[in-house]
Amino acid sequence: MSTKLELPFRPDTQLTEVMRLRVQSLQQRGLKRQDGERLLQPNEAIYRLDFSKQSLRFSHWTVRLAQTGRLTITATSQLWTPDLTNLMTRQLLEPAGAFWRAPGDACDAPVQCYEADAHEFGERIAELAKVRKVMYFLFAFAEGCSPETIDCSISFTVDS
Repeated sequence: MSTKLELPFRPDTQLTEVMRLRVQSLQQRGLKRQDGERLLQPNEAIYRLDFSKQSLRFSHWTVRLAQTGRLTITATSQLWTPDLTNLMTRQLLEPAGAFWRAPGDACDAPVQCYEADAHEFGERIAELAKVRKVMYFLFAFAEGCSPETIDCSISFTVDS
């Protein structure tokens, strides 16, 4: 028997702040980033998923955008330990999930996405959940989208 599990993406404000301080520190000292380092952009934030179960199968995304805009979600690999190392570009996984609401879309119209990429991305998250309790994501907000205007979760089927 299998059950459904919906996990909300939660902002990791502390980790986002640490990454913003890294950018600020480099700018103040006039230093360059490490070779291959991925610095946080002003329109980005770190979110996390906490897995209560490990044996998951991807079911679907639930993404709500309150207004016109674009949300791109990129997962980080299990090799990134945010408390010990800077985020490197090689630790960003593909494909990313791209979700958007175009100008003129009805407010009750479903959010658009690249379905094949979103499905593959969800399956990849389910695979990584087998070996992880927490996973970190880079959320990029564009074209009017902001942390205040989104609600995002991912649903799985739990294998028993």
